[in-house]
Order: sequence, then structure tokens, then C-alpha cells
Amino acid sequence: MSIDIIKSVINEFLSYFVPQKIKYKIEGSCIKCGKCCREIRSYRLKNEKELKFMQFFLPHYRRFFITGKDEYNNLILSCIYLKTNGECSVYEKRPRLCKNYPVKTINFNARLIEGCGFRIIKKEFKDYL
Repeated sequence: MSIDIIKSVINEFLSYFVPQKIKYKIEGSCIKCGKCCREIRSYRLKNEKELKFMQFFLPHYRRFFITGKDEYNNLILSCIYLKTNGECSVYEKRPRLCKNYPVKTINFNARLIEGCGFRIIKKEFKDYL
């Protein structure tokens, strides 16, 4: 057996243990509206108890508070450092979560807040052919 076949078998095996991630192309730029800081979608946190747990172990989560839930029962958070003009009052000290917005590789269907200066360019399967 050749090395390439062995690598293919190993990669196929390992693929069953890696969650599917889709890479999207992001275009546009921040328009400093603050919507992303007012409507932070949490795809892991389902209730206040889970948020308190994260706030205890990860101090940068202490900046967030619950403003509601989305259609999938995930928490919607807002940041305490958001100024009324949509800017961050601690911009230089913001966490990686904020610095990396919007992420380009995600585990779910991509969606941004309506009116955001960024937009997602989705590829269909035929685009890869």
C-alpha cells in the first residue's frame, strides 16, 4: 500500500471525530452600529445558570448580561461596555470573542444581525464543482 492510501484511510477515520465546519467568505466592514454587541447569540448557553458558570470560570464573560432568547432557545446577550453611540468603551481590552467577529469558520448555518456592515457570501455545492 502506498503512503497516500494510508493517509487517506487515516484522514477518513479521523473525520468521524471532527465536527463539520463550514468556511464562509465575509465581505464588508464594521459600521460601528453596536448591534453585534447588543445581540450576541450564544449557541452554547441555554440558561442563566450556564452563563453564571461561564462568568465564574472565564472572567471576560462577566461583561455580558441576558437580554432574551432566540427562536432556538439560546441566550441573547448584551455587553455592559457598549456606549450609546454603538462603540466599545474598553475597545483596547475587549476579549477575543469581540476581536474575531465575525468568525469565518463556524459549526452551524451562518447568519449575521440584520443591518450589519459585514455580509456572508455562501457557496452552494455546485460552486465547489
